[in-house]
Amino acid sequence: MYRPTVYIVDDDDAVRRSLAMWLGFRGLATQVFDSAESFLAHVDGNCRGCAILDMQLGGMNGLQLQNRLAEKQIRLPVLFLTAHGDVPTARNALKAGAFDFLEKPVDNDRLVEVVDAAIARDERYWESERESERVAERVARLTSREREVMDLVVAGRHNREIAVELGISARTVEVYKARLMHKLDVRRIPDLVRLVQPLQEPTENTRH
Repeated sequence: MYRPTVYIVDDDDAVRRSLAMWLGFRGLATQVFDSAESFLAHVDGNCRGCAILDMQLGGMNGLQLQNRLAEKQIRLPVLFLTAHGDVPTARNALKAGAFDFLEKPVDNDRLVEVVDAAIARDERYWESERESERVAERVARLTSREREVMDLVVAGRHNREIAVELGISARTVEVYKARLMHKLDVRRIPDLVRLVQPLQEPTENTRH
């Protein structure tokens, strides 16, 4: 079982060590980086947990780093922790998808609370991804005709409408529906719609 990691990006060595020590005491795995560039060189889209970013870094700043993570489709929840925060900066960070924005010095218990919430959101994202993969595998086992019938059923078409569109009988539509619902392990049409509709919708970044 994977262990989520808290990625700490801050150019202040004392802050990095302090955060890593405190979060470690609370049972959280951490990795520390002194720049946005070193962090970007390390992470990829499979990383899990959350990232704590300082706003003012030596090179690329925190907001720029957040944007680069989005460009690289690294969907770690981002928490900003900075002594340089102000309302417009916080608004920009949250608008860009930050999970939260806290100013230094932050209460340690409050920090852990927010980190735990960010990791929980990340875990929900990955569970949703795993479920989507399981559904996609089942859908892939359908024949091309079963897939056509499924798409029309999910679109709200009735048996007679499907029969006319595909040039088959309504009875044959029923046979295909029974087969595809058995393969997808669903009993009712509403369950079928809930199961496969997410696969037909554009994917959004749900980890931020």
